[in-house]
Amino acid sequence: MQILDGIKLSKEIKQEIKAKVESFKEQGKRVPHLGAILVGNDGASRTYVDNKIKDCHFVGFESSELILEDTITQEELIAKIQEWNNDSNLDGFIVQLPLPKHIDQEAVINAIDPNKDVDGFHPMNFGKMALEMETFLPATPYGIMEMLERYNVPTAGKHTVVIGRSRIVGRPMSILMSKNGNPGNSTVTITHSKTQDLAKFTKDADIVITALGVPEFLKADMVKDGVVIVDVGITRVDDPTSPRGFKLAGDVDFENVKEKASWITPVPGGVGPMTRAMLLKNTLLAYNRNNK
Repeated sequence: MQILDGIKLSKEIKQEIKAKVESFKEQGKRVPHLGAILVGNDGASRTYVDNKIKDCHFVGFESSELILEDTITQEELIAKIQEWNNDSNLDGFIVQLPLPKHIDQEAVINAIDPNKDVDGFHPMNFGKMALEMETFLPATPYGIMEMLERYNVPTAGKHTVVIGRSRIVGRPMSILMSKNGNPGNSTVTITHSKTQDLAKFTKDADIVITALGVPEFLKADMVKDGVVIVDVGITRVDDPTSPRGFKLAGDVDFENVKEKASWITPVPGGVGPMTRAMLLKNTLLAYNRNNK
């Protein structure tokens, strides 16, 4: 069993980006600029945005954040998005999800300029991804693909089972793993909450990518020897032995499944750090487009 170490790999990627930013400075160019819009005071969202800002500072990007009250109207939020769409000094930005219930998430995503949509959620970018055109890939699937490539995990001709069908992880993973390239060229099965006898599919899988959000759902008797496991799930689970009173658990029963796996991601420390690194790579792509 070998660990797919997202912490180590993300540090390498950020160092590569930092070196490119240094070269921009030496050439007298401006540096890439990433923005984040946060609506409300959700603790997890606040932490996520704070981490993105820290990442920007580390690699040398300029960063901006706009914190809005959760009472803001949809029209007011879209007006702010249009301002950022028209800001030529801003290469890309994200609107942190989830949004308050009174705001239509689809309308907000559609309002973002596709050329600044570094989260890769806009329908135009999603369509380009499906057509295997250069575009902004959703950060978590992008991070998984980068991880598989850099660790030289073979995917061609393999059977990949994706658990979960969200537009953020599951559906894009099914598209990317089946694309003609490396990583890719897998035969993909996408499963979800309505799949009957899900274990029948996971037992046959060479690669399992799970984004279900159910702690330790995937057990050792549900996979075969030599399987590659990518665990996107992360859930707080009560743990009275921990000083914090909880631990973070993935979708996979890690301690038992690792005995059968050839490669496996830990939780935390696997996919999460890669997601943040890929947002930086998408911003760099936006910057390069703007400075051709």
